[in-house]
Amino acid sequence: MHLQVADQLPRPSKDPKGLADIGKWMCAADLVHTIHGAEQQSQAQMQQQGVTVETSRDMHDATLAAMIFSHLPPVRLSCIRSLVGPAYLGPCLHPDCKQPSCEGNRLSIMSESPLLMRISLPHHKNARKWGKAVIEFDVPSDLAQLLHTYLGAPRKALLEHHLLIGDACPYVFMDMHGRGFVAAAVLTLYWQKWLVSRGGVPMNPSMCRQVFVDERQSDSATAGPSNQGAAMVMGHSVKQWDKWYDMQYHPRLAQNAVDGMQSWRAAMLQSHTLAAPDLTLSTALHCGHVLVSDSEESQYQSCCSDSDSDIDIELD
Repeated sequence: MHLQVADQLPRPSKDPKGLADIGKWMCAADLVHTIHGAEQQSQAQMQQQGVTVETSRDMHDATLAAMIFSHLPPVRLSCIRSLVGPAYLGPCLHPDCKQPSCEGNRLSIMSESPLLMRISLPHHKNARKWGKAVIEFDVPSDLAQLLHTYLGAPRKALLEHHLLIGDACPYVFMDMHGRGFVAAAVLTLYWQKWLVSRGGVPMNPSMCRQVFVDERQSDSATAGPSNQGAAMVMGHSVKQWDKWYDMQYHPRLAQNAVDGMQSWRAAMLQSHTLAAPDLTLSTALHCGHVLVSDSEESQYQSCCSDSDSDIDIELD
């Protein structure tokens, strides 16, 4: 019932410009550039300074950011938080899972040479609605290499720093205490702090989904994934883009309609010019009215009485 009521309640109007004005929005290009810079810097520092707690944390953060945005259509944060690494061999950690063979939301190494990683997400928001269909895809090579590097010595250094020797933390990503991001609010604050440290704004990580859809639905969208495929990786549908994620859906459609009306109007004028009949204007002297006939040979007909009373009424 509460979902039905929520659908009927008006949602606050948001737009990228308004959010940018209050420091809560970055465009897709700026986000991709920021995350790419963090990736390059973390790898360069690792080569120059070696594996330390600081360089390991930087690589962790860059890898986490690359998972949230840039390389993949923005996967649900709940799936990223619950993603377990290749080394975890225990049962599914999802609290409501009743499937004995389920391995949970997992990052797997399919091949070391050439490197091939795969992400399987049986537990996502629409899993039940989709008939328990699993969101599954191979990780792009650049992101796979970044993940593979982080999951080696850097992740081990972080676990040892937090006294969790033996890979006690099953999750791929961990907070400053070496624990998984079990609570969504913890990841939100972590991401905001990291993004600000990289010169960005403190926008929520979930807002990355709106940023992505805003770019894909814009009139100036660059070549990229199909909307249907991207929506599936994101765990919903293109229809939900229009309803929940595309903040410029209504104003863009309205403006496109107004712009389109101008060509429609021109076509109507052109059509009228081509199809207009040969009209002749003539004046009936006895009543002072202009009469229209289809040809000059047509006979004039009186349109009203010649009485003074009729003329007075018409003049009034």
